[in-house]
Parts: sequence; structure tokens; C-alpha cells
Amino acid sequence: MCGFAVYTGGDVSQKLDMAQDFTKIQYRGPDNTQIRDFGHQGWMGFHRLKIMDLSDAGNQPLNYRHLHLVCNGEVYNFRRIRDHYSPTFPFQSESDCEVLLPLFLEKGIVGMARELDAEFACVIYDSEEKKYYAARDPIGIRPLFYGYDTQGQICFASEMKSLHTTCHEVHPFPPGHCYVEGRFVAYSDPAEVETYHNDEQDVIFERIHELFTQAVAKRMDADAPVGFLCSGGLDSSLVCAIAARMTTKPIKTFAVGIEDGPIDTKYARIVADYLGTDHTEVLFSKQQIFDALSTLIYRTETWDITTIRASVGMYLLCEYIARETDIKVLLTGEISDELFGYKYTDFAPSPTAFQEEAQKRIRELYMYDVLRADRCISAHGLEARVPFGDLDFVKYVMAIAPEKKMNYTGIGKYLLRKAFEGDYLPHDILYREKAAFSDAVGHSVVDYLKAHAEELYSEKDLAAAGEKYPHATPFSKEALMYRDIFESHFPGRGALIKDFWMPNKSWVNCNVNDPSARVLPNYGKSGE
Repeated sequence: MCGFAVYTGGDVSQKLDMAQDFTKIQYRGPDNTQIRDFGHQGWMGFHRLKIMDLSDAGNQPLNYRHLHLVCNGEVYNFRRIRDHYSPTFPFQSESDCEVLLPLFLEKGIVGMARELDAEFACVIYDSEEKKYYAARDPIGIRPLFYGYDTQGQICFASEMKSLHTTCHEVHPFPPGHCYVEGRFVAYSDPAEVETYHNDEQDVIFERIHELFTQAVAKRMDADAPVGFLCSGGLDSSLVCAIAARMTTKPIKTFAVGIEDGPIDTKYARIVADYLGTDHTEVLFSKQQIFDALSTLIYRTETWDITTIRASVGMYLLCEYIARETDIKVLLTGEISDELFGYKYTDFAPSPTAFQEEAQKRIRELYMYDVLRADRCISAHGLEARVPFGDLDFVKYVMAIAPEKKMNYTGIGKYLLRKAFEGDYLPHDILYREKAAFSDAVGHSVVDYLKAHAEELYSEKDLAAAGEKYPHATPFSKEALMYRDIFESHFPGRGALIKDFWMPNKSWVNCNVNDPSARVLPNYGKSGE
């Protein structure tokens, strides 16, 4: 995944503090660490995970004359950009990130960001102008935070923990924005739709099929070994099915389950057998949940119930993959739900409400679903790639008239399923009802966590939670347990997450007290 930290000030003691905190995210980039000190003008540090150009030529910071770049990202259109600039720009590596330098020189930070088909977060220092610039991808798939030291100097880092000592306040860098001349400038919002297209249904199926196939193909381009997370649900299974058609060798798929819940891996096995993949199942124990919980919350930097529940299996699975295989890149199925609907969006009162909810979920992904994917995977020195987050795909789906995306047929994600009918997946998988998002690795995991919290906290403890945590007050003992663990690592940083991930409580049947789809009246019925 890679990780970086950037200090823009000249205070020696704060520089040392931040350099020390920078070591806390070395797990993001275990292959190489570099620090570039600019004296009174700050410094840059980079932990590299080698994915594109496995040689040391791709180590960062990447430099050209007066420009110094750190970038955690994958640039999927880098070959086209490189071909354009190769006659005039002296590329020093085969790194996809190096194309940011000539783009920046010609177009500036905003123009550079608009040209990228990428998942990225970057900072550029211009030593001639003595100015720092930064940018983050439109969805926020790659993490980036900022804060200010006691002298008012801005600092940047891939994770909040690298700013914890130096900065009084820390904020997520807004997705789709650039930092330039002391201001945050919006350059892209893929959730915004100016005009809905008028494609007929058959054309919609064709375009979804075409764009999503391209999205998977882009993300298979890597110099390091690639693997696939496969839950047996629709989204990850489709990623695997498309990828399996693009290679002559069996792709490597991984599924996770809990030891007392064999059904957790049942559907993944069906998919793997159908596609002929090189498949591995990883089972974890009840005790492993509790053993990993504090470290998981430290790595994910969240207290959100849904995110933590859904992180348990992914975190333990990636721990296994990093320890037992040579895989460095993992393709995942996140972001489909935000585009095509969750179980609770069956209750959207109108097409407009459905669309507004999708926009909200896309704009908040960086705090929830893609945060989970990034942190669980990067925590073990691996890289996540998210085909459903492909910008062309997201923009197209968001511009489909919302009445065509709503669950009027009793079949959620109808457009996506129809787009891949045929022999991509067994029919029962293609039309399988989705497991509750936060319970995706077995209901027993959530039940264990709830029971554990019941043992730790009394009703009196829960009643006092509002005074203890006025922002996003925990409303259950489980939520209080997560918040206490979070605060033990990051006291006073709770505002990093806006609120709990929950269904839209203003809708009929959605005013529930738990984020799990299991509490909804339509759970267990046909549809997604």
C-alpha cells in the first residue's frame, strides 16, 4: 500500500516527533524506507511497498530537479501518460507514480489530479517556490490526513497516527480535493450527476458489463503477484469471474470463515470450483477475534460498529496471506453496495431519495467501506485494489436514472446481475441474496462481540456514555467497547469519524438500533 508523512515546518523538536510517529506506519511499506530532509523547509518520509517497478529506481521520494514527490497510489493510465511525456521528460524508473511529475510541471496540482485514472494520495514539494501541494483521489480509496503543528505549519500523512503527537487537530483530507496555496480546492465529485443518460435497459447492461470488465483488467496490471478476496457473494465473485477469463493460469482466491461456522466458506468454494481457481480457505477461532481486536482498531483508526465487525475476517485473512504466500496485491468487491443499493435501500421512498442516499454513501466511503479495505489489507504490507471504485464505472452508474436502479423487482442489484448473466457465475451465486454487510463472516462473530461487551459493561456504564463521549455517543455496549479501545490508542480523536454507519433512519422500516441488515424486516427475503 505504501505510507508517507510530510512535515512542512522548521521546528526541530516537532520534526523529530513526527519522524518518530512516521515509524508507526512502516507496516504499510515494508520494502523500503526513505526520508528526505529539507532543513527549515520540512521533510518527507516514505515507506514503500513494491508493486510497479520492483527495482530500487521506484523508491520514493521521486525527484526531478526542484520537485519532490511522495505518492501512495496506483495510476491506471500511466502508460498513456508516460508515452505522451517520454520524448521530453527523463523518466528514471518504471514506477506508475513518476508520471505525476511531468503532469504537475505542465498542468499544476489541480490539472494533474484531473488527468489521473487512479487511486492515489500524494504530496509534492517545490523547493524553488518553497511550497507544498497535495491531492487525493475522488473517492478517497487511498488514505490521507492533515493537521497543523503549534506554529501553524500544515502536515500530511497516510494515517492519523503519524500526526498524533505533532498536530493538535487532525482531519481527513477531503477526497477529490487538492491543497494549493493554503487552500483546499475541489476538482472532482463522482457522486454528482448533472444529467442522467437516457440509455435503454439493454444498453445499460452492455455498458455496465464493458466498464466493469475494463475496471478489473486495469487492476490486474502489476509487477507483484496478484490475488483475489472471494466471499462467495455477488460482488467479489464477479471480480473473480472476470479475472479468471483474463489469464491462462488459475487465479488465486482466498476466503475466510470462523471455525464454528462452516457455511461461511461454502459459497466461496462453489465459486472457486466453478471458476477453477487456486483456492485457499482460512478459518479463525473465537479467541482470535478478541486477541486481534485492540490491534485491529489501532490499525483501522475507527470506532464505527459496522466497520469493525466487517474488518475482523478481512484483517485475519490478510494476516494469513501476508505470512503464508507471496501475494502483494488483492482485488476486492467493495463499493458495489453504495452504487446499486444496500438491503435497507429497498425502503427508499422515491427514486430521488435512492439517488441522494447513494451520493451520501459514495461521499462518505473514505470513512467506512474503503477505509476498512485499505487498513485491513495495508496493515499486513499488502495492497488493495477496488474495481467497483473505477471512476468511469462509478460515474456511469451514478448517472443511470435512479428509478432504474431501485429494487422494484424484488431483486437487488438487478442491473449488475443482468449485465453478467450467462456463464460467468452459477445462477444461484449470481442471484444469491447478500449476507448482512457487517455480519459478512458469520453471524456468530457479531454475536461473540456483543456478548463480550455485555460482560465488560453495565447499564450504568452505557448510560454514562453521553457524558464521556458527546460526539457520536455510543448507543450500545458493543459500541462503547470499541470507542473505549479507540480512545485508549487515540485520546480525543473521535471526531475523525463523522458518525456511525447506519441505515437512513428517516425511512419507513429503517429506524433501527443496529447497523446489521439482520434487524430489517426484509432480511432473509429474496433480493439484495
